[in-house]
Amino acid sequence: MVRGIYIHIPFCHQICNYCDFNKFFFHNQPVDEYIESLGKEMTMYKEQLKNSSIETIFIGGGTPTSLTEKQLERLFTLIHSHIPMNKIIEFTSEANPDELTFEKMKLMRSFGVNRLSMGVQTFDQDLLKVLGRTHSNEHVYSVIENAKQIGFPSISMDLMYGLPNQTMEQWEHSLKEAYRLKIPHISAYSLLVEPKTVFYNLMSKGKLSLPGEDLEAEMYSYLLDEMQKQGYNQYEISNFSFKEKESRHNLLYWDNDEYLGLGAGAHGYVNNIRYSNHGPLKKYMESLESNEKPIMQKKEVTDIEKMEEEMFLGLRKNAGISLKKFEIRYGKTLQNVYGKELDELIQNELIILEDDFVKLTRRGRFVGNEVFQYFLR
Repeated sequence: MVRGIYIHIPFCHQICNYCDFNKFFFHNQPVDEYIESLGKEMTMYKEQLKNSSIETIFIGGGTPTSLTEKQLERLFTLIHSHIPMNKIIEFTSEANPDELTFEKMKLMRSFGVNRLSMGVQTFDQDLLKVLGRTHSNEHVYSVIENAKQIGFPSISMDLMYGLPNQTMEQWEHSLKEAYRLKIPHISAYSLLVEPKTVFYNLMSKGKLSLPGEDLEAEMYSYLLDEMQKQGYNQYEISNFSFKEKESRHNLLYWDNDEYLGLGAGAHGYVNNIRYSNHGPLKKYMESLESNEKPIMQKKEVTDIEKMEEEMFLGLRKNAGISLKKFEIRYGKTLQNVYGKELDELIQNELIILEDDFVKLTRRGRFVGNEVFQYFLR
């Protein structure tokens, strides 16, 4: 059953050098028409929405805060018109600190947004320029102060390490700034250079100087230790929060639950089918004008694939995978399906069996992708 909804806003005033998400420069784009198309797409899922208990909504991008106040108001009006809001626990919007004005924040809060996810990435101004970010530290401080004044219950901050020419001292400084601001949720990711990005093109030409594996591992180790000292609970490989401030929406993904994906390039998982929407704006909008769902491709997930996904998604969580839940869900014991793999990983001290759960060890978190490969057939 669908429990969450992801809504994609693919517009940006500045394209970051590392970003490979579906996005377009805001200028001269049919933004208003796109928002109306989102409304049309929502109506096409009326049955799924009517019979579901939607608990989370996540607006991502792109940059949702690239929209004007008027466009944001229209977007939220459509959401409230088409999506049952009575059981919403968490309503998140991604945000760029330099675009999140006091007026936009008040508007978002008035429509029920109760969680902001800010793309801060680093508190080093030189590294921000390398990334192609346009905000300053002052923007971040101002947004947090305004969020407290308006009454947002939760704020999340994205940070990145393993950046071009980044030093350990720069990473330590960014974390100290985040801790000083008492942000209830921090997502900390190592840079992944993806195709079709500025960084990828630079790397292909030998013009991108990245920290080595040893330094990146040192940065992650420092992150784990300092988060614990500062009272954050690590609940997923890259995510840390104060008590009861975990991202409920992202937990839907890691729990392998179903969710609806709306917007150009969005992905969804409904009735055992994973699907992706058309990415190009024209193709996405033309489909909806023809009263067709804008789905580019879809695939029914086999039982074997479901179990694979259960493993590599579930092991991302510090809580791990419940043996009991796995057996109820798939009618087979975890040991029966993956006994050989489990034995080898336990022997290599990459996972542990603890009570009813299989989970990564600290060492396993450093090589999570290698562990996940064991369960892909």
